[in-house]
Amino acid sequence: MTTTDERTTRDAYRDSESCYRAVKSRDRRFDGVFYTGVHTTGIYCRPSCPARTPAYQNVSFFPSAAAAQAAGFRACKRCLPDATPGSPDWDIAADAAGRAMRLIADGVVDRDGVEGLAARIGYTPRHLTRILTAELGAGPLALARARRAQTARILIETTAMPHTDIAFAAGFASVRQFNDTIREVYASTPTELRGRRGAKATTTGQVTMRLAVRTPFAGRALLDFLAMRAVPGVEETGPDWYARTLRLPHGTGIVRITLDDLPEGGTAFVEATFELDSLKDTAAAVERTRRLLDADCDPVAVGEQFAGDPLIGPLVRALPGLRVPGHVDGHEIAVRAVLGQQVSVAGARTVAGRLTAAYGEPLAHPRDSLTHLFPSAAALAELAPEDYPMPRARGRALIGLCRALADGDVALDRGPDRDDVRRALVALPGIGPWTADYVAFRALGHPDVFLPTDVGVRNALIALGRDPAQAAALSESWRPWRSYALMYLWQSLSAPADEPAVTKKGS
Repeated sequence: MTTTDERTTRDAYRDSESCYRAVKSRDRRFDGVFYTGVHTTGIYCRPSCPARTPAYQNVSFFPSAAAAQAAGFRACKRCLPDATPGSPDWDIAADAAGRAMRLIADGVVDRDGVEGLAARIGYTPRHLTRILTAELGAGPLALARARRAQTARILIETTAMPHTDIAFAAGFASVRQFNDTIREVYASTPTELRGRRGAKATTTGQVTMRLAVRTPFAGRALLDFLAMRAVPGVEETGPDWYARTLRLPHGTGIVRITLDDLPEGGTAFVEATFELDSLKDTAAAVERTRRLLDADCDPVAVGEQFAGDPLIGPLVRALPGLRVPGHVDGHEIAVRAVLGQQVSVAGARTVAGRLTAAYGEPLAHPRDSLTHLFPSAAALAELAPEDYPMPRARGRALIGLCRALADGDVALDRGPDRDDVRRALVALPGIGPWTADYVAFRALGHPDVFLPTDVGVRNALIALGRDPAQAAALSESWRPWRSYALMYLWQSLSAPADEPAVTKKGS
């Protein structure tokens, strides 16, 4: 089995022979892509589990941890198969199943039920359940339950939080449900799980977790990108860390992430510390931070795509593991995309900081220079064009965008189909292809976005000896990872450059 197979990674589990070869070689690239159930022990493992490889006739393969649990298997206590990145195919295909998994991880089922999840995707609950069962081997309730169990285990083993707090932080409806699920999934009680691994003392509302990423991971390049664009009051950075405020379903929060380069070696971890008004927001805060990190990216597959490419290949070899910076709030990145039209990063950052100071929601418990949430779309929609420190036409475009976001006419939560979202965006006055694609690039986690008219792309191609007029044609061979090619072109600019301005007004 290779990452260059024509079939999608999520369908790969159906090819038992290929899966077994990956298990025999302990191929870490497939951790989180499929799971191995061992009939003789009743446990399920990640493909790279260091335990002795079971006989072929004694194993079954599953597309999700929930499917393995539903089949009666317990999680391996040695390889912790639930502590893996998600499948990169969720963002490559971005079909109903992949979009649903993003929302389930965000806690939508816990907050709004299966009906709420189905409404976000655009299907009936029954049809969505059929799709998830066919694609992932389990329905939405089972998938949400598996996610709750994983969150609970991490909190049990890494914090000193009381079990009652953990139960509700993980999304369980009761302590009894929490206890029963932990026993069933891990064949241990919560007390036994905590006893195996020392727990760290934590302050009230503070949670430190390790977020799984595939390696290599170019953490410092990601930090540089975020630092250049950090909005005063909302974001701050240090030599090896990034922090920002969070707007969450039950309150506000702050996350601080340690970012460093992680060499190739399978799955590694990025440490993130959350300070939350409500521990019920733990799952949402974690999922949104994982989106920011592009945590489910398969950098080996990206590298293989560009191997042999005379333009992007050398850039990948020089900096393996470059990520597409995501975002924690789709509304915020859409507003910032409009603010960045035809201005430098420094200029857009200044305007964003002024809007935050004037219209952002102050934190009840500010920390250092983190004092505000970025202004909500609803608040910005109430302004007049002359209230914005920008040309009136762009101010009107921004107001129209914010009204559409606040009214729910455009949803940027990764639930709707990405093509539908793009059509809705470009239908708004003053929102052109560049802005819509930039939103898809960062807010929707689209791995195959390219901006051929972007000034930064043009400058990078010229510096690399290529005709920028051929940008679109060149990018065709980079599918389905054109977003990563875009990042590599921006990264290739010899000096730290501003986020490229668009080439025409209204893009």
